[in-house]
Amino acid sequence: MRIGIIGTGVMGAFHARLLHEQVSGATVTAVADPDVERAGAVVAAIPGAVALSDPLELIQHPEVDAVLIASPDVLHAEQTLACIAAGKPTLCEKPLSYSVEEAERVIVAHRESVGDGVPLVHQGFMRRFDPGYVEQKRAVDSGAHGRPVMVHSVGRGVTTGPGATDETVIFNSAIHDFDIVPWLLGSAVTEVSWHAPETPSSTGGGLRDPFFLLLRTADGALSTVENYLNARYGYDMRSEVVCETGAVSITEPHRVQTLSALAASTPMPEDFRPRYAEAYRLELQEWVSAMNEGRAPALATVEDGAQATRVAAAAAESMRSGGRFVRVEGA
Repeated sequence: MRIGIIGTGVMGAFHARLLHEQVSGATVTAVADPDVERAGAVVAAIPGAVALSDPLELIQHPEVDAVLIASPDVLHAEQTLACIAAGKPTLCEKPLSYSVEEAERVIVAHRESVGDGVPLVHQGFMRRFDPGYVEQKRAVDSGAHGRPVMVHSVGRGVTTGPGATDETVIFNSAIHDFDIVPWLLGSAVTEVSWHAPETPSSTGGGLRDPFFLLLRTADGALSTVENYLNARYGYDMRSEVVCETGAVSITEPHRVQTLSALAASTPMPEDFRPRYAEAYRLELQEWVSAMNEGRAPALATVEDGAQATRVAAAAAESMRSGGRFVRVEGA
């Protein structure tokens, strides 16, 4: 399967390396980025791949069978629509869009294109492939601890990227929680409220950081989400599902512990790449294998992506309205 990648920033370059080095059944044949020099640096490590400046040229390229979209968030929906029009399988990184209306246009175009056939577009919610989350969901679904009653999801990072705002953090970071909480509970988010300090953090570049979200799902459960992207101390992702008679938690995956000077220490990742490398590899392998076999991959669907956008839009409205609960559109 010949794959073209749109975007060669941190995420696009990461995907290119994984596809080239660790995923079987695929080859990267083209990358596209307005920064052609940066695109050239990516393809320099991939023999035979070409660097393009125009994403639309990549989508139409005769040597590109499928497209991975890792461009800036605001371009995802537009580029996904172009892939649908070209009839090319697509894996779009989260989020699908910052706009509910735009996400709905993608859903309609996708439905009209494939009907009841194999879906063309899937959404990049890689936590569904992380071994920890997979085992956590398996334990919850087993029923051994009774019915799940709430989730506590925590996401902390070292520092936010340039240009981040309270709203973009909701759509770019908390969007993972808007997918994983209902996935773990097996129940859709119906309403959400956003809460944060009254003044911006001194270390958050103007963000009201950290912020908390309350998510209510259709089963009546109330779950919590913490986003603290300027925690400084390390990249720290946690998840606990509380059930009627027990709780199932993900522990951070530490491989090495050092004992020295009367203390025990374990290293922490600086960003998402070491923490979720295996999740991304498994997600990409499933996508490629499914395409080669002509079946639907077990990835998040474009409908899942649109639903996460609806929850994010409700969270942004709650943020603007002082933290009241806002109903998710269509819930």
